[in-house]
Amino acid sequence: MTSASDPHMAADDVLLSVEGVSLRFGGVKALSDVSFNIRKGEIRAIIGPNGAGKTSMLNCINGFYYPSEGRITFKGKTRRKMRPHEAARGGIARTFQNVALFKSMSTLDNIMAGRSLKMKANFFWQLFRYGPALREEVVHRRSVEEIIDFLQIPHIRRTPVGKLPYGLQKRVELGRALAMEPDLLLLDEPMAGMNLEEKEDMSRFILEVNQQFGTTIALIEHDIGVVMDLSDRVVVLEYGRKIADGTPQEVKSDPRVIDAYLGIPH
Repeated sequence: MTSASDPHMAADDVLLSVEGVSLRFGGVKALSDVSFNIRKGEIRAIIGPNGAGKTSMLNCINGFYYPSEGRITFKGKTRRKMRPHEAARGGIARTFQNVALFKSMSTLDNIMAGRSLKMKANFFWQLFRYGPALREEVVHRRSVEEIIDFLQIPHIRRTPVGKLPYGLQKRVELGRALAMEPDLLLLDEPMAGMNLEEKEDMSRFILEVNQQFGTTIALIEHDIGVVMDLSDRVVVLEYGRKIADGTPQEVKSDPRVIDAYLGIPH
């Protein structure tokens, strides 16, 4: 098996590389010299106890935070600083630990918002929904309807998302991210707050997104069973440092992970 840090790994296999990334907030170090990569087409899990720096890492990847040290390379382009909208234009989509939707807008309109970066008509045509803007909207709406069917939510397409149960709101947020047609999809605790049936549904959709669309996925998840079932590789953080990196089975049996994450004596 080729390890995550194998120098002989083909460069074309790596979609995103994190090299020596550190992140400080004043005197607090959220991340310390973290390195790992994400290969094209894989599901890559980032796990660790609360306060390990997992969300901070996603925030560095999609440009919400700028690393204090180190660099991130995405699709062969290395950068130190990048804003979230630049990350989105480059092919990185994101869902959040706490659902971030337009609560008064319908499911359809929320997912349509994910298509905004792909709309080319100028503001004047969009304002009046006329001419090029109207033709463009028809095309994008068709793509959104396909996502709605894929996620099995046509019955809520006109429902304001603020009236939906939490599990369905999570599914709508996934739909909005998919509407961007990302190369890399970042999922921050997609199962948080869900019951067993909702977790099973979300797990199925994540696998289908990866397998049918070929979307590379990086996810943060506390449910270790979900991580082991879904992931191709897992990187483990503790207090902002990487303590393990490998296949689910390798990570699951690592004594440092057992101590730090599972809390089980060995």
